Amino acid sequence: MTGWLLLALLVGFVLPVQTGINAQLRTHLGNPLIAALVSFGVGTLALAAAALAARTPMPAAVDAARANWWQWTGGVFGAFYIAATVVLAPRLGAALLVVAIVAGQLAASLAVDHFGWIGYPTHPLNFWRIVGAACVAVGVILIQRF
Repeated sequence: MTGWLLLALLVGFVLPVQTGINAQLRTHLGNPLIAALVSFGVGTLALAAAALAARTPMPAAVDAARANWWQWTGGVFGAFYIAATVVLAPRLGAALLVVAIVAGQLAASLAVDHFGWIGYPTHPLNFWRIVGAACVAVGVILIQRF
């Protein structure tokens, strides 16, 4: 479990770095959508190279066709995230942007866990989870004000 938590911390560490890089790219490209498109394009090339290097086989078309329509929408959410952070980063700063995103992720995660949506195991909402979410909400307020 420790290794997975460390990996999650690393992912958390690189997100504001990625956002800052994309926001700087926007200043040179002139448009947040173009900056997000370039970011996705470079990411797609990196993933393609990693898949080729790992010799990952492509799924059969019949297997891909079995996916529900909504299972194909993850990229849309990713594109929204990247484009929104490119716009928000220079306006909110790294700390407020990240804590606000984390608060939104936590609110959605509590609902997803409670109801067991989209394949997650059910983890009912309880007093301590609400207290934890309230602490994050207080963090948003403190970072925004100070």
